[in-house]
Amino acid sequence: MQQIFYFLSKFRYFLLFVLLEIVAFIFIFQHHSYHKSKLVNSSNFVTGGIYSQINTINEFFHLKSENQRLNEENTQLKNLIERRTYTNISNDFEIANDKEHNQKYEYTSAKIINNNFTKQNNYLTLNKGEKQGLNADLGVINSKGVVGVIKSTSNNYSSVLSILNNYSRINIRLKNSNHFGTMSWNGDDYNMVQITDIPRQVKIKVGDTIITGGKSAIFPEGILIGFVKDFVFENNQYKLINISLFNDMSSLGQVQVVKNLQREEQLTLEIESENE
Repeated sequence: MQQIFYFLSKFRYFLLFVLLEIVAFIFIFQHHSYHKSKLVNSSNFVTGGIYSQINTINEFFHLKSENQRLNEENTQLKNLIERRTYTNISNDFEIANDKEHNQKYEYTSAKIINNNFTKQNNYLTLNKGEKQGLNADLGVINSKGVVGVIKSTSNNYSSVLSILNNYSRINIRLKNSNHFGTMSWNGDDYNMVQITDIPRQVKIKVGDTIITGGKSAIFPEGILIGFVKDFVFENNQYKLINISLFNDMSSLGQVQVVKNLQREEQLTLEIESENE
């Protein structure tokens, strides 16, 4: 208590000055509308800035869940489009129950929880597995293009053979033509893949878009991959064609797993044809 009295006694003139200043400002703002409006505007500016920063922080922490929600919505929309595409039935209940005979592809949302991209043979890990209906040889994509193919599964996880893997082979075609090729990776740059088996008569230009060809039983036709970065044409054939990926393979999050519901039928017919 003595310390308080000592403080008040020592700084009594300064405290009196502060008190009088406060009283003066109160009178000014109460009786002068101009000064009062300036105070209100300044207060709104400060509080508005604080609220804006708080909102930005909240949006940042909710970004993860928002991305997951959007990925699930996109998955649902793709499934709906598939059902509408492969059926002429107008009744929604009949469409849902006729999926086995009409819908060709089914999509499942998932998240990459482990991502390798610096090795020669890279693999990814998904947070979903057999309990969620996934199995080997299913395609993995996102909004920017192809990511890889599921190699093996456990109850709740899946291991994905990345497109950045020496063993990866994916059927592709040029978007502006019907010429097909094979996509692989030489292990040099995780932003770049290569395509081979392109016929020599094809006129390739830098900037041409590359998409999935649809010949395999894994990926639908038309999934984005990248664009032609450069190429080497020697001795009347393509020696090298580099493709710059649309995907940033070092930063992958939400993905979608593609299941071909007619895969077994297609593979069985192809095997029978080969054995004839």
